[in-house]
Amino acid sequence: MSVVATVAGIPVRVDEVDAAEARLRAGPGAAALPSRGTGEGRQLRRWLTQLMVTERVVAAEADARGLSGRGAPSEAELLPDATARLELGSVAAAALADPRARALFADVTAGVWVADEEVAAYHARNPLRFAEPGREEHGWRAPPPVGPRLDDVRPAIADHLRGAARRRAFRVWLDARRAELVRLAPGYEHPGDPRQPDNVHRH
Repeated sequence: MSVVATVAGIPVRVDEVDAAEARLRAGPGAAALPSRGTGEGRQLRRWLTQLMVTERVVAAEADARGLSGRGAPSEAELLPDATARLELGSVAAAALADPRARALFADVTAGVWVADEEVAAYHARNPLRFAEPGREEHGWRAPPPVGPRLDDVRPAIADHLRGAARRRAFRVWLDARRAELVRLAPGYEHPGDPRQPDNVHRH
């Protein structure tokens, strides 16, 4: 059986990628997927391979740390909006559908914190970022002319900055673990790898 990748020496078989692709093509978003056999179709298979090896790296690390999904933060807590998903990357964001992956995220990033100076500097650069919009005639909303005091928005800014810092820390940690444990077969390189022929920038 053909192998598309190994994770810590354990093979990921092509039929597993076939099955994952078949599930996607049988799902509600099938019409938006690229056709099989095209460059975009091969990129989809590369993305699925990345997701599968990432899930295996995460599962192995969760096992090693004795983590279950019990008490894990929700996806909405870790990925509150589209920007957060972009910060983390589509593969890692998809992997966080698993509660054990979210427990691992919490464990890996537990020591991440934000200094008061960073909070104050952020507020100085973005004084209206956490301002409550004012209400005008006919229900229109508009930003207030003056931003809130730092003390009024300090917790919101700290949560915002710590969330971004945790996503960055987890992404860096996960990239390092994948580099250490994962070996990809030719044809199943990362979708963004400039050496593979389907990564062509087009307009």
